[in-house]
Amino acid sequence: MNKTTFPENFLASLSAETGFDEQNFIKAHQFSDAPTSIRLNPFKPSAQKTDGQVPWCADGFYLNERPSFTFDPLFHAGCYYVQEASSMFIDHIVKHIRQNKAEYVKVLDLCAAPGGKSTLLNSAIGPDDLLVANEIIKTRVPILTDNLTRWGQANVIVSNNDPRDIGRLKSFFDIILVDAPCSGSGMFRKDPQAMNEWSEDNVNLCHQRQERILADILPALTEDGYLIYSTCSYSHQENEDILDWLCQEFELESIRIPINKDWGIVESQSAQQKAWGYRFYPGQVKGEGLFAACLQKKNNTGELGNFKNNMSQKISSREIDQVKTYINDPDSFYYFTVNDEWLAINRKHKESLNILQRHLYLKKSGVRIGKLMGKDLIPDHELALSSIINKDAVLQTPLNHDQAIQYLRRDNIDLNPTEKGWSLMTFEGHALGWAKLLPNRINNYYPKEIRILNQEAPQSPKGGVIS
Repeated sequence: MNKTTFPENFLASLSAETGFDEQNFIKAHQFSDAPTSIRLNPFKPSAQKTDGQVPWCADGFYLNERPSFTFDPLFHAGCYYVQEASSMFIDHIVKHIRQNKAEYVKVLDLCAAPGGKSTLLNSAIGPDDLLVANEIIKTRVPILTDNLTRWGQANVIVSNNDPRDIGRLKSFFDIILVDAPCSGSGMFRKDPQAMNEWSEDNVNLCHQRQERILADILPALTEDGYLIYSTCSYSHQENEDILDWLCQEFELESIRIPINKDWGIVESQSAQQKAWGYRFYPGQVKGEGLFAACLQKKNNTGELGNFKNNMSQKISSREIDQVKTYINDPDSFYYFTVNDEWLAINRKHKESLNILQRHLYLKKSGVRIGKLMGKDLIPDHELALSSIINKDAVLQTPLNHDQAIQYLRRDNIDLNPTEKGWSLMTFEGHALGWAKLLPNRINNYYPKEIRILNQEAPQSPKGGVIS
């Protein structure tokens, strides 16, 4: 790549940006490949061979090379998420602001698909906290749901709503992350095709869209709550100018986030309000382009009205006891049914779920356990991958790497089981999904929509693709 490869006026537009080094920037795009990084799932510990830690995220690690994640069963088990390193800075922000919030919090990831920052937030908060992962675009909701299912936690709700609809939940959330749609210049190295979309007009259009999204969602942030704003753009119109607008129009207060100078992150301030922002430039950090900032809301936009709890269901104690058999620490969960399916969510979130159900379109709530058929449970895939499953209550069938790939493709599995019935299919102790072991065959219940479609696999590694 050479200098003329960049869009017209792009480099000139960045010449006055804080910390921008044009020659270093060009060199990083000419001679450096985008680094590969993963973030480990703290709820599903696994052995991974890595090449150094992402300095601003304890669970983030770099890899020597990019393996075929598709053919690593541990990826499908949710043991890690493949995430760009710079975006993991959100973890550092959340852990800093959580020092000032001792009670449990309700967190919103507004533009959440495909789920990288949602799984990050889910790791950064506690089991008594609630995460609502919202995706505005309907077609992107399934991948968000799949990734949060792999992550395996019961304190998550996935929704598909416009920011204006969520904004009606006045003062409901304690932390809101807006990873805003942007002009995408921070992804030029990782995705060179993004250069074809960049223009100064597009930057200005994105600025206007970002203002609309933020204005719509801010009423849902509680007084003294935190707004985390991020883009993958370098343009001040989408970054520092937005911070000035937020401070002026909504009386938000900028929060300075402590950083280590060795990290290579550039700390900036907006022109008028001197609001703090954090810029990531390839060549200065081991990651892609990012802008992030944190602000605190100081005014009250009113409270959400009280609503009668309409979630009381007539459920027999026998059925509840039957379902609880499959759950670790079963009394800490609230159980409910949707059609014939049983679900569980942390008991502390019962009332929040009630409110959200009344106002929003929800796609996933807690963990879907399955359907009761007489004395049997037909288990759901979400239960298999969840950390709440009582593995002692179910049959488990360990698979080697080749068998696991067969299972993930929904192929016939080279296996001669001696036991019969519903079985949790596992790889290195981590669940992949369900199968039913019958006298003369194995019925594979891995979901069709997420099965491996590729037929060419790399040489089978020992202990997973990353090991």
